[in-house]
Amino acid sequence: MKTFNIPDFYRSRIITPIKELRRKNDKLKRDYSPTLLDFGPVQFLIARHFGFCYGVENAIDIAYKAIAENPGKRIFLLSEMIHNPDVNRDLTDRGVKFIMDTKGNQLIPWEELTTEDIVIVPAFGTTVENQQKLAQLGINSYVYDTTCPFVEKVWNRAAQIGEKDYTIVVHGKPKHEETRATFSHSKENAPTVIVENMAQAELLAEYMTGKRMAAGFFTDFHGQYSEGFNPEKDLQRIGVVNQTTMLASDTQGISDFLKNVMIRHYNLLPQQVEAHFANTRDTLCYATNDNQDATYALLTQNADLVIVAGGYNSSNTSHLVELCEQKLPTYFIESVNKLLDKQLIRHFDLHLKEEIVTENYLPAHQPARIMLTCGASCPDAVVEAILLRLLSFFEGAKPIEEVMEAF
Repeated sequence: MKTFNIPDFYRSRIITPIKELRRKNDKLKRDYSPTLLDFGPVQFLIARHFGFCYGVENAIDIAYKAIAENPGKRIFLLSEMIHNPDVNRDLTDRGVKFIMDTKGNQLIPWEELTTEDIVIVPAFGTTVENQQKLAQLGINSYVYDTTCPFVEKVWNRAAQIGEKDYTIVVHGKPKHEETRATFSHSKENAPTVIVENMAQAELLAEYMTGKRMAAGFFTDFHGQYSEGFNPEKDLQRIGVVNQTTMLASDTQGISDFLKNVMIRHYNLLPQQVEAHFANTRDTLCYATNDNQDATYALLTQNADLVIVAGGYNSSNTSHLVELCEQKLPTYFIESVNKLLDKQLIRHFDLHLKEEIVTENYLPAHQPARIMLTCGASCPDAVVEAILLRLLSFFEGAKPIEEVMEAF
């Protein structure tokens, strides 16, 4: 696999070597068990897979190359390159400006851009409309295009089944940059509709089978369907693709459900299924699969709590939090600064959609057992800082060097 030039300040003297050793000893990725670091009064269980994925490293490599290759020029990002505050903050500190926010709202008017400006396309990709706008301005959006190859794989898959007269059903968050980009590219080839969850898939099924009048579709799926969508005609043949960072089990569940709806509605024999439901392979990226599988394996162990690090608007990270919350007290933090002290932690509540402060989050007994993981856009250095800060709360802990030598 291609290697990338990642700034050293994103790496870790603790986490990075552990990941490299695990990778070396398990090249086929068959061992998803966590790594145990035993410091005596506190033990850390570190997930087998987490942190920067191929797509993120590719994006960082291209973005910093754009900065290095264009001294004196104005450099813009269409929106956040990835959903990590540390990475985006460093880029803005280097003079990079965002044209839009993560919801697609304009921060810098298009007319302020010139042909001399450099524009970086984020890892989530961008819409066809944005590409056309840049082209009209005389800016080549492909020079510094950090679109993840696995996102492009989804676009290609959607195009393939669209050419076979299937309607594309995108499982994703409608307002997420990646889903907006996938929707934009998909609708170029086929009628397209977005479903966010199983509840919306069940609602879509009622329009597929005629249980609901077609007119209601346009209200129920407002802003989630392509222009000219005809639910009576366009829901007879469908194929499912997804936002690459969704929970694999959720996407599979939605795909299986819609497939069975077709089978029952049209009374299909096995060999007839593809007449109404495209045989799409799962379009989740390898890193999303690996991180989710590693989290499942992590949660088979016993522990007192889980710390999940990453950007609060990171979809793949939020899904890891959802998994962990099902078993253990889970604290979602974007940086070490959220560990206020030994008694207090400021963390993001996915349900309230805001930060809250929790007291006495660390156990009183020893050894304390803490699970650590993070999303695909979180630097190893962030996880290291969190580990070291937690370690400082436990008197008598073994030195880092001693534990690393034993490992």
